[in-house]
Amino acid sequence: MFLYHYFDRSIGPFRNISDLSPQKAQAVLDDIKMNKPNTQCAKRQEEYIEYRLYYENILREEFLKRGGTIERQVPHYMVIGHSPWLYSWYENPGVIKIPIEEFDLSSVSFTYGDSHPTFSAKVNDGKEYRRKLYTYDEILKLIEKYGYPQDWNDDGKYGPERYIEAHIWSDRTIQKYVSIYNSAKQ
Repeated sequence: MFLYHYFDRSIGPFRNISDLSPQKAQAVLDDIKMNKPNTQCAKRQEEYIEYRLYYENILREEFLKRGGTIERQVPHYMVIGHSPWLYSWYENPGVIKIPIEEFDLSSVSFTYGDSHPTFSAKVNDGKEYRRKLYTYDEILKLIEKYGYPQDWNDDGKYGPERYIEAHIWSDRTIQKYVSIYNSAKQ
């Protein structure tokens, strides 16, 4: 099993907007909206930064309750398996693919679908994976039961879940792959 991270090659991988102050994060989002208006990121609502921080707080609290290891305040985001839809988000898309075995799984949590709709009060469809955070072993059971969302819902026709989101609460493996990526660019 592989975790995938999608990014714009002109910016680079694992550039986490949540590592910035809310004001700087909003400035980055505004810049994307102005200079890359046709990208998916440019279509985010005005309150996106506020919502993102809200949902990241939920993820952190839930993972701590589950005994997860948190080495950074906000997670890096990846998905299980290739997501054609996420790849289409960028003008100059790049992807980093990392074997799940490279991670300390005590520092990785999962949601079946994007964490925002998973924990949103606006999504009330009664699906068992709403408002739940999973460990690796638990997400494997859910995959066995429902499969990969990108296989049955890549277009979003059947709900908001289009991929399985992985939250990486450590920089260790991430930094290794950022270094590999940067070395290959030179």
